[in-house]
Parts: sequence; C-alpha cells; structure tokens
Amino acid sequence: MNRRPRSKSRAGVTLIEMLVVVTIIALFAAVVGPRLLNQGDRARVVAARQQIGSFMTAIGVYKLDTGLFPSTELGLNALRVRPQNVNNWNGPYLPQEIPVDPWGRPYLYKYPGDHGDEPDIVCLGADGQPGGDGINADIVSWKSQ
Repeated sequence: MNRRPRSKSRAGVTLIEMLVVVTIIALFAAVVGPRLLNQGDRARVVAARQQIGSFMTAIGVYKLDTGLFPSTELGLNALRVRPQNVNNWNGPYLPQEIPVDPWGRPYLYKYPGDHGDEPDIVCLGADGQPGGDGINADIVSWKSQ
C-alpha cells in the first residue's frame, strides 16, 4: 500500500509569536495606562468643581430667602435641614444629602470667608492636605478654574 505523506499544516502559535504579542500589549499598556488613570483623577477634580458650584448656587438661594449666609457652625447642612432661629427658610436647597468630595472627605465650609463677601468652600484635593499641585491642589469656591 502506498500511503502519501500528509502535509502537516502549521497549527498553533510559537513561543516567539506569543512573546511579541505580549510585548506589544505591555508597551501599549505602559503608554496608555497612565493616561487613562490620569483621566479618572481629572474627572474627580471636575466633579469637585461642579459640586462646589452647586453648593454656591444653593447658598445664594438660601441667602435670598433668609437674608444671610449660613454660619460656619451651621455649615452646608443648613441647605438641607432648617436651622433654628432662621426665618424664611424655604429649603431644602439641595435635592439630596450633602455629599462628600470625590475622595471621600467632607467639604470645608467657612463664613465669613477669607476671600470676599461669600462663604469659602474648599475641597482639599487628592491628598487631603491644604495646598498642593496638580490633583493634590485645593479646589476652592473663590477661584474660577
């Protein structure tokens, strides 16, 4: 019986090909990964700015109704719960509980503020410490950013 040798087609992937693919994926992750992670940090900064803007709008309406800004002692909670001895309070001025900042810490509120006639509202940034640069910089109500 004459049997013809079968041609073996090459199936599978060689180790070299796998290493090339893994190297390409690793290089891609090294270049793109930090940019994607940085986007999350920037999104948190934007969210903090927007939340401070919402607080300032609500505080403005509070002042229109009551004739004054909430004191430091009352803080942002005065936007949700009627303070004692405050006339013409028509709140709540925010639709939900006072949120924490994007890093899980409470916003700082001070009135009278140190930067003009309005209250100061501060998010301490990613590091939770006053000052800082980049994503660690404070996000504040008195600067348009």
